[in-house]
Amino acid sequence: MSRLDKLIADLCPDGVEYLTLGEIATDIYRGSGIKRTEVTESGIPCVRYGEIYTTYDIWFEECISHTDETKITNGKYFEHGDVLFAITGESVEDIAKSVVYVGHEKCMAGGDIVVMKHNEDPKYLAYALSTTDARRQKSKGKVKSKVVHSSVPAIKEISVPVPPLEVQREIVRVLDHFTLLSAELSAELKARRKQFEYYRDQMLTFDDDVPFLTLPEISTNCDRKRKPVTKGNREAGEYPYYGASGIVDYVADYIFDGDYLLISEDGANLLARSTPIAFSISGKNWVNNHAHVLSFETYEMQKYVEIYLNSIDLSKYISGGAQPKLNQDNLNSIQIPVPSLERVKHIVDVLIRFESLCNSMSDGIPAEIEARRQQYEYYRDRLLSFKEKAD
Repeated sequence: MSRLDKLIADLCPDGVEYLTLGEIATDIYRGSGIKRTEVTESGIPCVRYGEIYTTYDIWFEECISHTDETKITNGKYFEHGDVLFAITGESVEDIAKSVVYVGHEKCMAGGDIVVMKHNEDPKYLAYALSTTDARRQKSKGKVKSKVVHSSVPAIKEISVPVPPLEVQREIVRVLDHFTLLSAELSAELKARRKQFEYYRDQMLTFDDDVPFLTLPEISTNCDRKRKPVTKGNREAGEYPYYGASGIVDYVADYIFDGDYLLISEDGANLLARSTPIAFSISGKNWVNNHAHVLSFETYEMQKYVEIYLNSIDLSKYISGGAQPKLNQDNLNSIQIPVPSLERVKHIVDVLIRFESLCNSMSDGIPAEIEARRQQYEYYRDRLLSFKEKAD
């Protein structure tokens, strides 16, 4: 029998009470609006509701933002152990995402945040409110003007199991172990990606004897074969339909068949680089007019150009301001160092294996992180599912 099993058998043999957050809360209230322009480098720590979605996981120790509390009307505060709920969001699935503060400074809660005080183990509630069942209860938000809203009454109705504190703390200990393993893998992945960038830059630095060539000198442009089809006119099928940043749909016909390199022609991605600007495709597919299409004599040269273009700053080739665009003339003017084919193959071989370790969802570190995440979610939901105590 595990320590957790023994604690449950000793402390709650007849089951566990399921209580609403309204019953658990010692106080619950809404935050006060903090505008983007009121966020400062220093001052009192604060959280704005959007940061709950974008910055924090299910618990955090330090705020990334600060504000001048003297300029906030009717400021609302939170402290160690308090639960914060974001009650405005973009989707029903994410509405009322919660995060628990486990730091020790007094902080300020922005608007569209609900603060809940309680006497339970803070991290236990963080885990309990992230379960599949809790998220299902939270998703009862109401859509208004394309934005989803929750409320204090809706938050109060959410029900979670509340075992004795000793049981709560043991569950936290077990789940903290899972999250620590995931954090270690994430740290390793970050280090590996930095290492990959270092070796990539080293391998793509050449002496003066290596010639620089343009894309028309080493590839064939196939843009004339591209054909955009509006979404309403596409016939659903098995072939990928590519745009500037990857697959956007699957259609019933294809216009390309083979190995090609796609290079984003327009879109915010050209400057933000949130996804690679160049990516290889293979097989039968359709490409719209938002990506340049190039073919090469060898697959190794295609991958080499892909890796090189994704490693350099292309901002001087981008035009269009609010609508960034890499037009044909600018694309053709990019100078690419082209060593011997033997050296190209060596560079590609080394960097593809390294890149796979960093990015592959089948056998790289991301695959291990995903496996750990699924394992964690499985055990989290199992550990937080109790026999309900009879009235």
